[in-house]
Amino acid sequence: MSLEKHGLLKEFPEHHHTIRHLKMNDAHFARTLDEYTEIDNEIYNIESGDHPSSDEYLEQQKLLRVQLKDKLFAMVKKEEALQ
Repeated sequence: MSLEKHGLLKEFPEHHHTIRHLKMNDAHFARTLDEYTEIDNEIYNIESGDHPSSDEYLEQQKLLRVQLKDKLFAMVKKEEALQ
């Protein structure tokens, strides 16, 4: 298995201008992005063996990461629709 981080800019490179704009100008987006990044880092550390965890916990964190990514992407699309 190849380990990989799932940073938002890496996941959606075509939206990098909007992501950067929202990160600097929307506190809610920035907090949500920070939470997403923290969970992504935690998942990476668990999968790399640096932080042992149960499979159930890992799957729970992966589900949360997907939910946060969906929420962030919806904010990006909403912002782009306003432009």
